[in-house]
Amino acid sequence: MAMPAGTPVHKKKLIEVSIPLEDINAESAREKSIRHGHPSTLHLWWARRPLAAARAVLFAQLVDDPSSDPDLSPEEQQVERERLHGIIRRLVKWENVNNEELLRTAHEEILKSTGGNPPAILDPFAGGGTIPLEAQRLGLEAHASDLNPVAVLINKALIEIPPKFAGRPPVFPDAADTRLGDWPRATGLAEDVRRYGAWMREQAKERIGHIYPDATVVDEKTKKTTKATTIAWIWARTVTCPNPACGIETPLVRSWWLGKKKGKEAYVVPTVVYDADAPSGRRVEFTIGHDKVKGPTKETDGTVTGRSGGICVACGSPAPPGHIKAEGVAGRLGAMLMAVVAEGNRRRIYMAPTDQQREASVVDRPSGIPNQELGYDPRNLWTPAYGLTKFSDLFTSRQLVALTTFSDLVSEAREQVLKDALAAGFPSGARLADGGTGVEAYADAVATYLGMAVSRLADYGGTIATWMPDPKNEGLRNTFARQAIPMTWDFAEANPFSESSGNMRFMLRGVARVLDEVPAKVVSEAIQADAATREYTNLLVSTDPPYYDNIGYSDLSDYFYVWLRRSLRDVHPTLFASMLVPKAEELVANPYRHSGKAGAEKFFEAGFENVFALARKDASEHYPITVYYAFKQSELKEEGITSTGWATILEGMIREGWAITATWPVRSERSGRMIAIGTNALASSIVLVLRPRHETAGQTTRRGFLAALRRELPDALEKLRQGAIAPVDLTQATIGPGMAVFSSFTRVVENDGKDMSVKSALRLINQALDEVLTEGEGDLDADTRFCLKWYEQYGWGRGPFGDADLLARSYDTSVRGVADSRVATQGEGIVQLVAPADLPSNWNPVKDDRISVWEVMCHLARVLSAEDGGLAPAAKLMAAAAARSDVEVEAVQRLAYRLYEMTKTSRTDDARLFNLVGGSWADLTVAAGKVQARTEIQGTLDFEDEG
Repeated sequence: MAMPAGTPVHKKKLIEVSIPLEDINAESAREKSIRHGHPSTLHLWWARRPLAAARAVLFAQLVDDPSSDPDLSPEEQQVERERLHGIIRRLVKWENVNNEELLRTAHEEILKSTGGNPPAILDPFAGGGTIPLEAQRLGLEAHASDLNPVAVLINKALIEIPPKFAGRPPVFPDAADTRLGDWPRATGLAEDVRRYGAWMREQAKERIGHIYPDATVVDEKTKKTTKATTIAWIWARTVTCPNPACGIETPLVRSWWLGKKKGKEAYVVPTVVYDADAPSGRRVEFTIGHDKVKGPTKETDGTVTGRSGGICVACGSPAPPGHIKAEGVAGRLGAMLMAVVAEGNRRRIYMAPTDQQREASVVDRPSGIPNQELGYDPRNLWTPAYGLTKFSDLFTSRQLVALTTFSDLVSEAREQVLKDALAAGFPSGARLADGGTGVEAYADAVATYLGMAVSRLADYGGTIATWMPDPKNEGLRNTFARQAIPMTWDFAEANPFSESSGNMRFMLRGVARVLDEVPAKVVSEAIQADAATREYTNLLVSTDPPYYDNIGYSDLSDYFYVWLRRSLRDVHPTLFASMLVPKAEELVANPYRHSGKAGAEKFFEAGFENVFALARKDASEHYPITVYYAFKQSELKEEGITSTGWATILEGMIREGWAITATWPVRSERSGRMIAIGTNALASSIVLVLRPRHETAGQTTRRGFLAALRRELPDALEKLRQGAIAPVDLTQATIGPGMAVFSSFTRVVENDGKDMSVKSALRLINQALDEVLTEGEGDLDADTRFCLKWYEQYGWGRGPFGDADLLARSYDTSVRGVADSRVATQGEGIVQLVAPADLPSNWNPVKDDRISVWEVMCHLARVLSAEDGGLAPAAKLMAAAAARSDVEVEAVQRLAYRLYEMTKTSRTDDARLFNLVGGSWADLTVAAGKVQARTEIQGTLDFEDEG
């Protein structure tokens, strides 16, 4: 790319030119369904970046793009680039996270591009630890820091602790004898977490198991009774009816439904009965109904109606929100048991509560409970308005007994580890917090993971957890089902000793499985530090910073901090020194902390710029940094890619001396590849690639900027196409090369003498993209150019023959010829393009005597979108078309880009179709290549008429 005079020449990295984005995004989306060994099961953290994306970005951030090698021709560069793309495509697959051969190959590529001395990677906003973990997996030295101690602990558990004890067998008596051979990575540590965790669970059950009684199940046919493990107790918060003539304690229930599986429906049936002992002389009693026909309807389900408050089950009087809040603040919100859930034979058993079950729940509150106050953030913390102001208020007394018991057992388990490690011959040494790797440190390490399991249990073991009657996921929903602590009315109290969701064994299993999978190689560190003041010397940044007020990390993480502090303060004394998570310096635009929305945004933007100004001082000219930017959905909906927040962040980075060299839209919301790839939603985050702008960079005018854009974009778009980027992502990805031109100058001067804003630059980049795509039409065959121009005017609708004839003549083709190829019809003075779904299913590209790029594109769209179609038949069709010398199959992808840009705002159904073709291109190319390879072996192209 032409740069201002004085700009140093550096080797471009792969991420600045082309990456297989569609493969990365597909695997990122797939990760959401993976739990076995995924770091998300170590401990909850909000808005984690996908591991696949982080792994790919780090690799591409360090590996040279083939264009950096002057000895390679453009064709050889493309071949080499595709080889590197192949490594990334394999790297991002979850099955390969511990494929040592592949990881060694990737590391060797990194060594080749870094002179054998790759830089250490730093994420100064490490959060859930995705980026440092993937840096370590690639064999790189990883540094993680965060202001939040919960985030720091998660990072220590992922990257700092496992390498200290890698390859060591477990110390639990006889545990090492359970397998032959060595204990790779941190599998020995994982086994000890399982063993001592199981010991903890058994100790807890001996001490408090009696307060979690089994349920008595009565067989409806034989009337015989059996015992079944209780899974959960379903409670409803209660409030006194405000009607003076009623005054009953009435339940506040969101839904009466317990289960909606076909043939196994269950719901709570409330009945008002007389009770002389009740203050009002009446009380509500609950039974369980199973008749779906008699079950709750939309009109009769529950007693809480959104923001309108509640309705009394006895008299029907409204209980306004103000009344409920006032009762809560006065400490008069109660709770009553509505149902008991037990483990059945492949089903849930729902029962009405018994006196035994009620009495078991009545326990004294233990000592040492977390009485710290919740923060003030009415957007995300809803419970204080109802009088639940302390963290201990978010748990029943029985839940507090369970959590404090498990918390106390963490210290006891540590002593057991210490004793067994000494017996196993572990060397002595300093504590873990002091850098030790001996007996004391190992005991601290096991305790750390056990404490995190207790913290995970708190997520399921509070009164914000609810019961879901969803047929596909009938069970307990955790506290943080959303990025907030909402107010719940009916809630589910889990049995920590059951085998269902919310049990301690489940929490321990999740933690241990993560330890089994972490790379546990390369000594790395995780520290508590403010990104605005920490050191950046000799560290290459890749980070996912917070974005405005999307998530209130510190206020939310206090929920876990208070339990982690109780369990692990002795193990990590510095990390858990304060009563709550630090908040004043947190880089989040909290309006309640910074004098309103304007003050909060000013605080965030100033802090953001300060961090990247600090990073700029020590930035290397040899490598770009990468920054994940999370769009706010409201911004995308209202303003698209020229959103104010996005433009403001870009302005700040450019102002602090950074040049933007690439932008990659990262998405992880798609559920499936072939079907959902046709969606048109913009990616919710973008990876920004930045380099320090050289001090000798000059300025230019608006005209000079536009000229540079028109000069640079065609080549950049061709490289994006080689990465098989989806049409829906093209506009966001084009921001990269466009902003690379804009930010390479110290300033771009408008015609009126003012500096051009980023928002204006974004608009010009979009305009230049349209021009480049339009100019590319000249390389298409005549029939395709006619169809494209006709579609632009009429879509799949009808138009006059006279207009079509004039247009066809101008492109040196004929309407009759196009119609003969069956992509259009003519008759009675009317011409109409044939929509892909209406094209003949027996089309054979081998025998077609008048084939065009348009025809291939439409038939690919037809097959990909058909219920009985998909990738395999589309690849067969594409291979057959590619076997011909008179059609350029690669042009189909360019046509899909052009059509998508043409239709994305006006013909959205068509846009989805064109995005399906362009977005499937990587898969199509690979699959078609396999078809061609089989053809070469067999000697014939096995393509028969489908009709």
